[in-house]
Amino acid sequence: MEINPNDLKPKDVYKLLSGAVIPRPIAWVSTVSKDGINNLAPYSFANALSGDPPTVMFSGGRPNGNNKDSIQNVLDTEEFVFNIVTYSLAQQMNISATTSSPEVDEFKEAGLTPGKSKLVKAPRVLESPINFECKLIGTFDISGGVGPGSLVVFGRVVHMHIADDVLLPDHKIDPLALDPLARLSGPSYSKIEQLLNIERKNWGADVDPKKK
Repeated sequence: MEINPNDLKPKDVYKLLSGAVIPRPIAWVSTVSKDGINNLAPYSFANALSGDPPTVMFSGGRPNGNNKDSIQNVLDTEEFVFNIVTYSLAQQMNISATTSSPEVDEFKEAGLTPGKSKLVKAPRVLESPINFECKLIGTFDISGGVGPGSLVVFGRVVHMHIADDVLLPDHKIDPLALDPLARLSGPSYSKIEQLLNIERKNWGADVDPKKK
Protein backbone atom coordinates (compact mmCIF):
# COMPACT_ATOMS: atom_id res chain seq x y z
CA MET A 1 0.00 0.00 0.00
CA GLU A 2 1.21 3.48 -0.86
CA ILE A 3 0.19 6.17 1.63
CA ASN A 4 0.37 9.94 1.47
CA PRO A 5 0.22 11.14 5.11
CA ASN A 6 -1.55 14.29 3.95
CA ASP A 7 -4.52 12.10 2.98
CA LEU A 8 -4.95 10.71 6.49
CA LYS A 9 -6.17 12.05 9.79
CA PRO A 10 -3.32 12.96 12.18
CA LYS A 11 -4.33 10.17 14.60
CA ASP A 12 -4.01 7.59 11.82
CA VAL A 13 -0.59 8.91 10.79
CA TYR A 14 0.46 8.68 14.44
CA LYS A 15 -0.63 5.05 14.63
CA LEU A 16 1.40 4.13 11.55
CA LEU A 17 4.48 6.05 12.65
CA SER A 18 4.49 4.92 16.28
CA GLY A 19 3.78 1.34 15.23
CA ALA A 20 6.63 1.22 12.73
CA VAL A 21 9.40 3.04 14.60
CA ILE A 22 9.84 0.57 17.44
CA PRO A 23 11.06 0.01 20.04
CA ARG A 24 11.42 3.55 21.34
CA PRO A 25 13.04 4.70 24.59
CA ILE A 26 10.92 6.55 27.11
CA ALA A 27 12.04 9.82 28.62
CA TRP A 28 10.40 10.09 32.03
CA VAL A 29 10.66 13.85 32.33
CA SER A 30 10.51 15.38 35.79
CA THR A 31 10.16 19.12 36.23
CA VAL A 32 9.05 21.66 38.78
CA SER A 33 6.74 24.54 37.99
CA LYS A 34 7.56 28.16 38.74
CA ASP A 35 5.12 27.79 41.65
CA GLY A 36 7.09 24.86 43.09
CA ILE A 37 4.79 22.00 42.02
CA ASN A 38 6.50 18.79 40.90
CA ASN A 39 5.51 17.25 37.58
CA LEU A 40 6.35 13.90 36.01
CA ALA A 41 5.37 12.61 32.56
CA PRO A 42 6.64 10.04 30.03
CA TYR A 43 7.56 10.91 26.44
CA SER A 44 8.29 8.19 23.88
CA PHE A 45 9.30 10.59 21.12
CA ALA A 46 12.67 10.97 22.83
CA ASN A 47 16.31 9.98 22.54
CA ALA A 48 19.97 10.76 23.17
CA LEU A 49 21.42 12.99 20.45
CA SER A 50 25.07 13.51 21.24
CA GLY A 51 27.82 12.32 23.56
CA ASP A 52 29.98 15.41 23.14
CA PRO A 53 28.39 17.53 24.38
CA PRO A 54 25.98 15.15 26.14
CA THR A 55 22.55 16.05 24.76
CA VAL A 56 19.07 14.53 24.99
CA MET A 57 15.70 15.47 23.54
CA PHE A 58 12.01 14.82 23.91
CA SER A 59 9.04 15.99 21.91
CA GLY A 60 5.55 16.75 23.16
CA GLY A 61 2.33 17.47 21.32
CA ARG A 62 0.17 20.51 21.91
CA PRO A 63 -3.38 19.46 22.77
CA ASN A 64 -5.72 22.30 21.81
CA GLY A 65 -2.64 24.33 20.89
CA ASN A 66 -1.35 24.48 24.48
CA ASN A 67 1.96 23.21 25.84
CA LYS A 68 1.87 20.19 28.13
CA ASP A 69 2.75 20.91 31.76
CA SER A 70 6.23 19.37 31.47
CA ILE A 71 7.17 21.50 28.49
CA GLN A 72 5.75 24.66 30.00
CA ASN A 73 7.75 24.02 33.17
CA VAL A 74 10.93 23.56 31.12
CA LEU A 75 10.27 26.80 29.27
CA ASP A 76 9.69 28.62 32.58
CA THR A 77 12.65 27.14 34.52
CA GLU A 78 15.02 26.01 31.74
CA GLU A 79 15.67 22.74 33.61
CA PHE A 80 14.45 19.13 33.68
CA VAL A 81 15.54 15.60 34.58
CA PHE A 82 15.54 12.79 32.01
CA ASN A 83 14.78 9.62 34.02
CA ILE A 84 14.99 6.09 32.60
CA VAL A 85 11.84 3.96 32.96
CA THR A 86 12.53 0.34 33.92
CA TYR A 87 10.21 -2.60 33.28
CA SER A 88 9.42 -2.80 37.00
CA LEU A 89 8.22 0.83 36.96
CA ALA A 90 5.77 0.37 34.07
CA GLN A 91 2.63 0.82 36.18
CA GLN A 92 3.93 3.95 37.90
CA MET A 93 4.92 5.35 34.51
CA ASN A 94 1.42 4.68 33.20
CA ILE A 95 -0.13 6.54 36.13
CA SER A 96 2.09 9.55 35.46
CA ALA A 97 0.96 9.54 31.81
CA THR A 98 -2.61 10.44 32.80
CA THR A 99 -3.68 13.89 31.68
CA SER A 100 -4.22 16.03 34.77
CA SER A 101 -4.33 19.65 35.85
CA PRO A 102 -1.09 21.57 36.53
CA GLU A 103 -1.56 21.48 40.32
CA VAL A 104 -1.39 17.66 40.41
CA ASP A 105 1.91 16.17 41.59
CA GLU A 106 2.40 12.93 39.62
CA PHE A 107 5.09 11.78 42.06
CA LYS A 108 2.43 11.54 44.77
CA GLU A 109 -0.19 10.03 42.48
CA ALA A 110 2.19 7.28 41.33
CA GLY A 111 3.70 6.65 44.76
CA LEU A 112 7.19 7.69 43.65
CA THR A 113 9.94 9.43 45.58
CA PRO A 114 11.18 12.83 44.38
CA GLY A 115 14.91 12.99 44.99
CA LYS A 116 17.02 16.11 45.31
CA SER A 117 19.06 16.84 42.20
CA LYS A 118 22.58 18.20 42.35
CA LEU A 119 22.59 21.01 39.77
CA VAL A 120 18.93 21.60 38.88
CA LYS A 121 15.84 22.35 40.96
CA ALA A 122 13.72 19.71 39.23
CA PRO A 123 13.48 16.51 41.29
CA ARG A 124 14.66 13.14 40.00
CA VAL A 125 12.86 9.82 40.35
CA LEU A 126 14.72 7.95 43.09
CA GLU A 127 13.22 4.62 42.00
CA SER A 128 14.81 5.03 38.55
CA PRO A 129 18.38 3.69 38.28
CA ILE A 130 19.49 6.45 35.90
CA ASN A 131 18.73 10.17 36.07
CA PHE A 132 20.18 12.81 33.76
CA GLU A 133 19.97 16.36 35.08
CA CYS A 134 19.52 18.71 32.14
CA LYS A 135 19.70 22.39 31.32
CA LEU A 136 17.60 23.67 28.43
CA ILE A 137 19.56 24.29 25.23
CA GLY A 138 16.62 25.30 23.09
CA THR A 139 13.40 24.20 21.45
CA PHE A 140 12.18 23.63 17.91
CA ASP A 141 8.61 24.00 16.72
CA ILE A 142 7.84 21.27 14.18
CA SER A 143 4.25 22.29 13.45
CA GLY A 144 5.22 23.86 10.13
CA GLY A 145 1.99 25.79 10.26
CA VAL A 146 0.01 22.54 9.98
CA GLY A 147 -2.15 21.76 13.01
CA PRO A 148 -1.12 22.33 16.64
CA GLY A 149 2.14 20.46 16.03
CA SER A 150 4.74 19.51 18.62
CA LEU A 151 7.61 21.20 20.40
CA VAL A 152 10.99 19.47 20.53
CA VAL A 153 12.99 20.17 23.69
CA PHE A 154 16.79 19.85 23.71
CA GLY A 155 18.68 19.52 26.96
CA ARG A 156 22.36 19.49 27.91
CA VAL A 157 23.14 16.78 30.44
CA VAL A 158 24.97 18.51 33.29
CA HIS A 159 24.96 15.71 35.86
CA MET A 160 24.34 11.96 35.88
CA HIS A 161 23.07 9.65 38.61
CA ILE A 162 23.86 6.00 37.76
CA ALA A 163 23.00 3.11 40.10
CA ASP A 164 25.98 0.88 40.82
CA ASP A 165 24.11 -2.30 39.90
CA VAL A 166 23.61 -1.23 36.26
CA LEU A 167 27.14 0.08 35.79
CA LEU A 168 29.84 -2.03 34.14
CA PRO A 169 33.60 -1.35 34.00
CA ASP A 170 34.84 1.27 31.55
CA HIS A 171 31.72 3.44 32.03
CA LYS A 172 29.36 1.06 30.27
CA ILE A 173 25.73 0.29 31.13
CA ASP A 174 24.51 -3.29 31.54
CA PRO A 175 21.29 -3.33 29.46
CA LEU A 176 19.92 -6.49 31.10
CA ALA A 177 20.50 -5.13 34.59
CA LEU A 178 18.95 -1.80 33.60
CA ASP A 179 15.91 -3.61 32.14
CA PRO A 180 14.50 -0.54 30.37
CA LEU A 181 10.87 -0.38 29.31
CA ALA A 182 10.54 0.00 25.54
CA ARG A 183 7.59 1.78 23.93
CA LEU A 184 5.76 0.12 21.07
CA SER A 185 2.33 1.42 20.05
CA GLY A 186 -1.11 1.66 21.57
CA PRO A 187 -1.09 -0.09 24.96
CA SER A 188 1.95 -2.22 24.04
CA TYR A 189 5.41 -2.09 25.61
CA SER A 190 8.34 -4.50 25.61
CA LYS A 191 11.54 -5.41 27.45
CA ILE A 192 15.04 -6.59 26.54
CA GLU A 193 15.30 -10.35 26.88
CA GLN A 194 18.12 -11.24 24.48
CA LEU A 195 21.22 -9.45 23.24
CA LEU A 196 22.73 -9.68 19.77
CA ASN A 197 26.38 -8.59 19.87
CA ILE A 198 27.93 -7.65 16.52
CA GLU A 199 31.50 -6.37 16.36
CA ARG A 200 31.95 -3.48 13.94
CA LYS A 201 34.13 -4.29 10.93
CA ASN A 202 37.27 -2.34 10.03
CA TRP A 203 37.60 -1.14 6.45
CA GLY A 204 40.66 -2.61 4.76
CA ALA A 205 41.19 -5.32 7.37
CA ASP A 206 37.77 -6.96 7.56
CA VAL A 207 35.90 -5.35 4.67
CA ASP A 208 37.52 -4.57 1.31
CA PRO A 209 35.72 -4.87 -2.06
CA LYS A 210 39.03 -5.47 -3.83
CA LYS A 211 39.39 -8.80 -2.01
CA LYS A 212 36.14 -10.11 -3.49
